[in-house]
Amino acid sequence: MALPVSLCSPLRVVVSRLLWGGRGAPLAGGHLHSSGCRQAATVILGTELAKQIHKEIERDVKQWVAGGNQRPQLSVVLVGNDPASHSYVKNKIKAAAAVGITSETILRPDSVPQEELVQLIEKLNRDPKVTGLLVQLPLPDHIDERLVCNTVAPEKDVDGFHVINVGRLCLDQDAMVPATPAGIWEIIKRTGIQTFGKNVVVVGRSKNVGMPIAILLHTDGRHERPGGDATVTIAHRFTPKEQLVAHTRLADIVIVAAGIPKLITADMVKDGTVVIDVGINRIQDPVTGKMKLVGDVDFEEVKRKASYITPVPGGVGPMTVAMLLKNTLIAAKKSVTH
Repeated sequence: MALPVSLCSPLRVVVSRLLWGGRGAPLAGGHLHSSGCRQAATVILGTELAKQIHKEIERDVKQWVAGGNQRPQLSVVLVGNDPASHSYVKNKIKAAAAVGITSETILRPDSVPQEELVQLIEKLNRDPKVTGLLVQLPLPDHIDERLVCNTVAPEKDVDGFHVINVGRLCLDQDAMVPATPAGIWEIIKRTGIQTFGKNVVVVGRSKNVGMPIAILLHTDGRHERPGGDATVTIAHRFTPKEQLVAHTRLADIVIVAAGIPKLITADMVKDGTVVIDVGINRIQDPVTGKMKLVGDVDFEEVKRKASYITPVPGGVGPMTVAMLLKNTLIAAKKSVTH
């Protein structure tokens, strides 16, 4: 006879144990928590979380200035005419103004000599009005990005790319955390997602996203810069697909930043997994023919199995900008204490 309950209800677990002699084996026709009976994932809207953080920063900036301190200033060096870079910088400047942080964009042509760019950064390092400084990446091929990032004064390095900040992050010390990993970490904390003792797979090993978020998640929660106490596996382009699938199927949290549309599909995750999509890919919509943004996750299918999932756009992206502003305020406060 049919039971008047959802197959996802606790009663199903009880019935399963009774039918299988207490072994908790699945009912006929599938596993215990099938994607067909689970509610769709909670979609984490980074836009809404970012609004909360913007309000907090705006409040803190007002208090900081009211205390007689200099208003924080973010200076952005933008090289070339890349449309995406100009769009990103425009969003950063607009967001800074909204929370009371002054800003400036310093434009240089693609042909700018590396030495001239370095001299500009050194000048901004010495400028007491500049509390936060970043150089928008990518840079032209003739410029050494690592050298440029290491030219930015560590205390003004709101991108967290200077080797000193990277080193302090690796040592679990207080440091400027790159904005995207900081945004992911903030999503996890504010959503109440548990990381202690959990299995996490980070797909992507970039020094700006994959590596820092892996460090944040595996770090001892009792250290100077507390971490997530998770067991972290990092996969990358040379990880065989069958190994990637084996790891993601065991993961409680999957964070993907590989730049490959639909890299993570529903068959690669278990029920209840937390999926955070950092990918940004421009593809042609098969229906409209127009270009659209998508992540690295097959969103519509994976959300049927996940417990939490971030969309693209509107997920991690807005949090990246919010944490950049937070880093700028932190830099302003540290400039006084130092």
